[in-house]
Order: sequence, then structure tokens, then C-alpha cells
Amino acid sequence: MRAYLPLAVRLGVLALLILYLVRPQTFAPALSLLTEPGQPPIYDRADVLSLTLSHLTTVFIAISAATIVGVGLAILVTRPIGEEFLPLSRSIVNIGQTFPPVAVLALAVPIVGFGEAPTLIALFLYGLLPIFENALTGLSRVNPAVLDAARGMGMTETERLWQVDLPLALPVILEGIRLSVAIGLSTATIGSTVAAKGLGEVIIAGLSSNNLAFIVQGGVVVAVVAVLIYDGLSGVERLVARRAGTVLQEES
Repeated sequence: MRAYLPLAVRLGVLALLILYLVRPQTFAPALSLLTEPGQPPIYDRADVLSLTLSHLTTVFIAISAATIVGVGLAILVTRPIGEEFLPLSRSIVNIGQTFPPVAVLALAVPIVGFGEAPTLIALFLYGLLPIFENALTGLSRVNPAVLDAARGMGMTETERLWQVDLPLALPVILEGIRLSVAIGLSTATIGSTVAAKGLGEVIIAGLSSNNLAFIVQGGVVVAVVAVLIYDGLSGVERLVARRAGTVLQEES
């Protein structure tokens, strides 16, 4: 698996992102080319840095919860005691993909009100499927020879899960988390339609005022953050995969 971006490009993009978040007025001359007379080139209704942090926090909480539930369900259905619950588990995690996030928001608002809660519910449901399916795949494909070696060493089921199954399945699990994070970062923008704090606020403000500079700012920041995080998680995934391969060779 190759790096998603060259290191120099990653560092350059990260530097520009930090510069914009800390000193957005630096980009005012360029963004003013996208505005009509009298329109502000820089979004000034809220601090974009705080909106970015809120956006990331919402995604982190939702995907963390989806990881706990998704991996937990995968562990359950790959153990003898829970094999019969596999069809039910698949039906549960597919709920988030059945309804679009906008529909989930519309259904959640009457129940939990406006704000962060509906967005968290939508992102949680939308992030479950990739995490569950990848965890299921990783746990189901652990080399039988390695499992036999673990049993021969006298490991209990719990010890085998934590010391063999999960470490070897971790690269595949991380791939599912990476996909869910990428989906969540883009999907979280619609949370601003129900008063959740995030970068969608900048995009919506641009659409409502016909200010192309606002739209570009919100869209570019979301895209850059998503690419950098996706690329960083890819690096972590490669590192874990190499370590898992080393463990597998040692066990063999």
C-alpha cells in the first residue's frame, strides 16, 4: 500500500490549513476574487478554528461510539456463543445505510431536539457498517495455524481474543474506521442544518448569502481535514499491518 500523499505535500497542506485557521485574513486578497462588491471575503460570523474543532469533536465522538459497538458486535458473532446473532447484527448495522443522513436528522430532531445530538446519531448509524464488516472480516480470517498454536500454548478464549485475534485483525479493523471517519467528516457538514456547530455552518452561510468565498472556505477546509486525517490513518494502518505481519511470522 503506497502513501496517499508525499510527505512534502502533506506538510505543505497542513501548514496552509493551520495558517488559515489561525490567521484567516492572510487569505482575504485571494478570496476577495470570489465575492461580489460589499461581501466579506472571510467568514466572520464565528471563529472558523472553533467550528473546525467542534466538527472534529462531533465526528470523533460518533465514530468512537460506532467503533465500540461495531467491533463489539463483530467479536460477539465470531464467538461460538454468538454465531446465531450474525444475521440480526447485519440488519442492525445496515440501518444507517438504509436511511440517508438527512432523513436520520429529520427523524431524530423531534426526539432529541436541535443541536449536536441528531448529528451524533446520524454519524453513529452511518459509521457502523464499515467498522462492523471490516472487524468481522478481520476476526474471521485469522490464520487457523496461529489459532492452533495459541490453543497449544494453553491460552483461554479471552487470552486468545486479546493477544492473537484482535492484534492480527487490527489492520483490517482500522481500515473500516478510516472509511467511517472519512464518511463522517463530510457527512457532519449537514449537522449545521439542525444547529450543530461545525464547518457546515460556513457553507450554509455562503449558500444563503450567495457568497462563493464562504462556500469555498467551508468546503476546502472540510476536504483538506478529511484528506489529511485519511492519509494519517492510512499510515497508522500500514504500521499496524507490518507489526501484525511480524507477529504472524513469529507465531508461525
